[in-house]
Amino acid sequence: MPTADETAALVRAGDVRASARLMRDLDDVRPGAVEVMKRLYPHTGRAYVLGITGNPGAGKSTVVDALIDHYRKLGLRVGVVAVDPSSPFSGGAILGDRIRMQRHATDDGVFIRSLATRGHLGGLSRSTSDVVAVLDAMGFAVIIVETVGVGQDEVDVVSQAETAVVITVPGLGDEIQAIKAGILEIADVFVVNKAEREGADRAVAELSMMLDLAGHPEWRPPIVKTSAPSGAGVAEAVAALEAHGAHLAESGEGRRRRSLRARSRLLALLEARFRRAVEARAPEPDGLEVAIAAVAERSEDPYSAAARLFEGLVPLPREAAARRTG
Repeated sequence: MPTADETAALVRAGDVRASARLMRDLDDVRPGAVEVMKRLYPHTGRAYVLGITGNPGAGKSTVVDALIDHYRKLGLRVGVVAVDPSSPFSGGAILGDRIRMQRHATDDGVFIRSLATRGHLGGLSRSTSDVVAVLDAMGFAVIIVETVGVGQDEVDVVSQAETAVVITVPGLGDEIQAIKAGILEIADVFVVNKAEREGADRAVAELSMMLDLAGHPEWRPPIVKTSAPSGAGVAEAVAALEAHGAHLAESGEGRRRRSLRARSRLLALLEARFRRAVEARAPEPDGLEVAIAAVAERSEDPYSAAARLFEGLVPLPREAAARRTG
């Protein structure tokens, strides 16, 4: 088995086998993977990360495929993290995105990693940010994160990407429905895909009306029509992405978003670590299983039980404890 230093060196050199193994270990939460990530972190932060989300059937994977083709023609290496829904029974996923992007399978300049959500909400997998970091350390210039496509709650992509792209298609409803859809509020760029269909111009008009109502003093998300299979509009979409990237660099928004991403990542790691610690002590006399039984029997309220479990892991300072009991 290679050491953490050896694995990190292989990943930085672009070794596909070592990188894929590390991604699998991160997704499976295997020992040793974190030690490798500690060594890789100083070598990340160079890639441009795009988040692609939108309604089911909007053609997200087709648009991603067209973007890969465009960036490859520019000579840029592209990494893709495609998140698929997992079975609530087996935990597995169909991983259909890898099938739809099959024409890039033999291209050494493209790395596509499919992940299952494994019950994680927000349209992403729990290991998405780690996999993005591995691709970044491997030297991919552009990393595309495609969410699972389950509806209006796919807002976690904002915590992963520098530019969030929301893809929609004609015929999803009137402008009131567009305003209700919270997922549309996260967009830096709108793409109306399948623009060859009737109603594409109406969809653009509805989105424009929504933007007028919302107001965007610093950056108004552009709306681009595409027909991804034919490549129509893809160059215009890339131009819109580049314009947003320039906006991030020239304004303070880029720095602010980096801080938000760091905050989100730290909180997620703390949450996961606390949960693992609580579950590890579940069978103990004052552990999780006893608390669950007490709450279920109404002999203890869930708020007190949660506070007790927390304080068992993270003792309060004496001053704070005195104030609580005093």
